[in-house]
Amino acid sequence: MLLLHDKSRSEKSSSDGDLGAVSASKSSGSRVGSDLSIASRALSRKGLKAISKVLGKGVCRLHMLIKHDMNPSFTFLDSPNNCMLSTSAVFRRQQFLLRSLGGYSNQIHTKIIQEAKAMSGTTLEADAENILRKITPTLDRSRHKGQAGKVAVIGGCREYTGAPYFAAISALKIGADLSHVFCTKDAAPVIKSYSPELIVHPVFEESYSVRDEDKGSISGKVLSEFDKWMERFDCLVVGPGLGRDPFLLDCVSEIMKHARRSNVPFVIDGHGVKTFLADTGLSQDGLFLVTNNLDLVSGYPLAVLTPNVNEYKRLVQKVMDSEVNDQDAPKQLLSLARRIGGTTILRKGKTDLVSDGETVLYVVNSVSIFGSPRRCGGQGDILSGSVAVFLSWARQHILAAEGDISISPSNPMVLGCIAGSTLMRKAASLAFENKKRATLTGDIIECLGRSLEDICPAS
Repeated sequence: MLLLHDKSRSEKSSSDGDLGAVSASKSSGSRVGSDLSIASRALSRKGLKAISKVLGKGVCRLHMLIKHDMNPSFTFLDSPNNCMLSTSAVFRRQQFLLRSLGGYSNQIHTKIIQEAKAMSGTTLEADAENILRKITPTLDRSRHKGQAGKVAVIGGCREYTGAPYFAAISALKIGADLSHVFCTKDAAPVIKSYSPELIVHPVFEESYSVRDEDKGSISGKVLSEFDKWMERFDCLVVGPGLGRDPFLLDCVSEIMKHARRSNVPFVIDGHGVKTFLADTGLSQDGLFLVTNNLDLVSGYPLAVLTPNVNEYKRLVQKVMDSEVNDQDAPKQLLSLARRIGGTTILRKGKTDLVSDGETVLYVVNSVSIFGSPRRCGGQGDILSGSVAVFLSWARQHILAAEGDISISPSNPMVLGCIAGSTLMRKAASLAFENKKRATLTGDIIECLGRSLEDICPAS
């Protein structure tokens, strides 16, 4: 079931028209450009502003030729010699954004809407296992390498080599075809030694090894190297083992900006979240990075934050200038997600809460099934890798459904968080059954495959 909040807002949303009710044309050979023209008339000024932030200026000049058969078609932008196959990662991301901004706001079933109107805003459990089954792709012999997902983890330094490994290997264990790690040159040999399954890129430098006058040129080389790979990835995981080095964090910030421009989704965890909190004097990492520079994620619907208890506390203090209110946690999470600008937040805890702050019915989802009382370090890294895979699968599922969505909510970021949280909790529960107090992160990783098979059999 869904956790719903503020039914008055849900009744009002149909008249606001922020997301519109226009879906992309399904006819073979139709142009999305004409749909955008219709959508622009249906959207409010706020909605157009949101589209402009995501797709950039001149969105109505974008023309994409869509065909729904097996023959590849081409996408033409206004700039000369700028074309790409409809099967490319860029095309799929643009196609998804156009559809989600133009038509998915009205995809929630009448039954769900009726239930929402009958509720008073209490927190309810998401149908987590069913969501996981729906978005997990079948194993088809006709599929080729890469179609089940390509994930890149950005993290890993001298002090922290385990975290990026946990995130990257978890993505593979769940079912992603390829998993990359972009780390510092010091960390690369260590991470490579953990597993030959990972593709490790030693691209980053830390301040101690770089002269001030060389930082500009080195940063440019790092971005150039990463851009060569950017369009191949279905999702980035930013933050595991990223560390506290300011030069390294600056490079990662620029990569996130490039990812936004390319419409590449990213999950921010650990050091990624803490980086936003630099002025508090606390340790810096991925979430820390975001807290001090909200522009990196603000208004970007393809971003996910996964704060733990302490990281969430700092995020609330920084963004809302208040303390965590556990008595009304769903409402506060909803407000926080809206304040940041529609970014999806997965608040980890005894019960995981998920909100994007922007859905029509202002949905907050909770997942409290399974779980383990053993709180060994590294479980958050498993979760970030898991969420990255499932949100990629959720986006594929929605695109393949051509608007006929049989699951709710329809935001793939939220669906990915629910499925990722569910699988992580299931694996932790199985590992604890076997190892009890001796349970470690590696034990949980080894239970990911069995957990997914229990919920969604490969056959």
